[in-house]
Amino acid sequence: MVRKHLGILVLILCFGLILIGCPKKTMVKEEPSVKKEEGVAKREAEGTKEMKPEGGKEFEKSLVARKEPGIKGEVFESELLKDIHFDFDKYNIRPGDGEILNQNAALLKKYPKIRIQVEGHCDERGTVEYNLALGERRANSAKNYLASHGVSPSRISTISYGKEKPLDPGHNEEAWAKNRRAHIIVTAK
Repeated sequence: MVRKHLGILVLILCFGLILIGCPKKTMVKEEPSVKKEEGVAKREAEGTKEMKPEGGKEFEKSLVARKEPGIKGEVFESELLKDIHFDFDKYNIRPGDGEILNQNAALLKKYPKIRIQVEGHCDERGTVEYNLALGERRANSAKNYLASHGVSPSRISTISYGKEKPLDPGHNEEAWAKNRRAHIIVTAK
């Protein structure tokens, strides 16, 4: 009898741990609003004032607020910071992508107050867990490369999205090649 009650208690505890350990994803849906857009424009202008170097406007003009906030709040995209891509199931920096990172590093050295986040992405093949780990290795690989070329590691954070945010929703090699990437965003202070 005691064994039966103990078994039931263990099952209830396991079920409770499963429920607690698996939180649901929350989706934030933005509704268009003129006031919201005005607020974003104001925050963007304030944020870019802090980020610009003496006499430099090229980078400041390239910053565009991202529609969806990042882990650290409002983030900015810049066409001057280029993505790099990876071979299937790899996280090493290819020579051509090294040149792209060299250009990104040179730009970031001109703007020493800019903080960035490197996002690691994968294609749709593989499990969620595997791709999150691979995306993390890709983001860290790009971070380490930038750091080895003079960008302070304290200015660079990383995150892995695995296969959750594909650039191209296709299901072929061309789409997969676009999705295997490290993407750099500017984080607001």
